Amino acid sequence: MANIFNYDSPIIAAINKIADMVILSILYLILCIPIVTIGPATTALYYTIVKNIRKERSYTYKEFFKSFKSNFKQGFSVTLIFLVMYFVLYIDIKFAQTLTGTQQSIFIGIFLGILIIVIAVNLYIFPYLSRFEVKIKQLFKNSFYLALKHFPSTILMNLILLASIYLIYISPFAIIIAPSLVILLQSYLMERIFKKYMPNNSNDQDGQVTDEWYLD
Repeated sequence: MANIFNYDSPIIAAINKIADMVILSILYLILCIPIVTIGPATTALYYTIVKNIRKERSYTYKEFFKSFKSNFKQGFSVTLIFLVMYFVLYIDIKFAQTLTGTQQSIFIGIFLGILIIVIAVNLYIFPYLSRFEVKIKQLFKNSFYLALKHFPSTILMNLILLASIYLIYISPFAIIIAPSLVILLQSYLMERIFKKYMPNNSNDQDGQVTDEWYLD
């Protein structure tokens, strides 16, 4: 019985992971307050959840802030682009609602279709940024490709997100764990996709195999 409460026991390990996820969620929410920092914060959260919560590598909060800092510039720029796109689509949909008859249905359908695509790309882009170093244009192109290529997984990940929003709606207290939990669940689908586009191993300049934790 006493072994259950040892530091290395599965129960204590699970409690520690849950505690880390709660703290990561709180840090994430705080860093998202300026809005324009949502991108770097999401990138850092995904990176840390996969590397530290799932793979148990390195130090959780050190890795979170390291990723936030290293991806801040691109994440910030990508966030601004998405904010502009969402704002333009909001204006377009509001305009379409002023139309009547068939025109209204056609334009609302078009703008909602574009919105769905933007959301799908948004779903992939920050996890992709956490793993790969590419220019912003290529970042959008690759995320768009993945969203369409793996459409069933895209739908499932969006359903996870919608379920979390509903959970927060019926129980606001869930917000302290929801961000980390959503990323954790989505990562099981996302990592399976990413591995399809990665080499089995990587060698450094001396021919030594590097520790690529994400291939485990």
